Amino acid sequence: MIAVRAGFIPLVDSAGLVLAAELGFAEAEGLDLSLTREASWAALADKLAVGAIDAAHLLAPMAVASKLGIGNAKPAISALMSMSTNGNAISLSHSLYEEMLAVSPLAPGAGVADKARALGATIRAREAAGGPRLTFAVVHPFSPHNYELRYILATGGVDPDLDVDLVVVPPPYIVEHLEKGLIDGFCVGAPWTLVGLREGVSRVLMTKSQIWRFGPEKVLGMRESDVEAGHETAVRLVRAVKQALEFADEPANRAKVASILAAEDYLDLDPGVIGRALEGGVPVDEASDRPVEDFIVFDRFGSSFPWRSHALWFYSQMVRWRQIEHSPAAARLAADAYRPDIYRKAFENSGVTLPSANSKLEGALGAAAPAGSTTGRLTLAGDGFFDGRVFDPNDVPGYLAGFSRSV
Repeated sequence: MIAVRAGFIPLVDSAGLVLAAELGFAEAEGLDLSLTREASWAALADKLAVGAIDAAHLLAPMAVASKLGIGNAKPAISALMSMSTNGNAISLSHSLYEEMLAVSPLAPGAGVADKARALGATIRAREAAGGPRLTFAVVHPFSPHNYELRYILATGGVDPDLDVDLVVVPPPYIVEHLEKGLIDGFCVGAPWTLVGLREGVSRVLMTKSQIWRFGPEKVLGMRESDVEAGHETAVRLVRAVKQALEFADEPANRAKVASILAAEDYLDLDPGVIGRALEGGVPVDEASDRPVEDFIVFDRFGSSFPWRSHALWFYSQMVRWRQIEHSPAAARLAADAYRPDIYRKAFENSGVTLPSANSKLEGALGAAAPAGSTTGRLTLAGDGFFDGRVFDPNDVPGYLAGFSRSV
């Protein structure tokens, strides 16, 4: 047995590692998988960097940033596979939500762009009245949450670096920060959105799946040096986690998944809250109580494949928000943070459907459509952005030219 120590943050999308350990998928691959829970992404990254853990449930942009050498200087991390798609939501305090409706009423079923403009109008009205600046929390500077919230603020005509304050709060503490009035809103992953609703302190403005229909979220990360030293542990871990993700995606397994994740060593929460997240029970429109479709997805529609176009979209946001200067060399490094070669090696000659390409246009599919694959059985989900933009990973400057600095 190969001993593997892996870290995770208490989130629903840690399911790939948790279920791999709990349901025997790791053991079947010859892995003795032990897990350690961390409270913050920074602490998790530090442990991975110094070798206190061998692998991690990781924010996807953190792997890209490490490859680029930006942020805290750490060894490069390879993203072996995706562990989740969607799962985030932007929430506001009740007082801010009511203030927004007073400034800019929203019709039932209002779309993402309408909500973004309403929030922007509220921020400008508050500034004009001499009111205090609003503070929003994200979970890490290199996080999908940061880029999603910035995207929405900018759509509403707000400069995220000048017109509001953005702060970093670890996921388990974000609801408490809102309850104490330290922040006015947040973007966080499941189940903490649902915890805010249960505690009665927040309202959901929109979900990630409404911003980007199938937006990437977490990855399975390992130190690049360890991956290059030998692929065996990496490919075994990828195979085990993929089986766990397939299990988590099955509606019939939701109760069991929620029960396992709810344990004290993992999320330490009411399984009902976790189950609601798995079902998409996130109210975003008073006119409808229907579950949010595909609120969180683990493996379906090729979601666990490490698409290099995802890495490059995150890179585009780092450039947009001045975390790094664009260059062709930097773009190549960003793409190399994702390792479809390891994923392919894990499933070669296995019958597992693999896409024919390692990259694709992002946001181009309005509905599910077949895609080239090794078996001819791959269907990709509709993956549109709310504003209709399409990201071409081969033309990052062209994509960014469609945006002004803040709108």
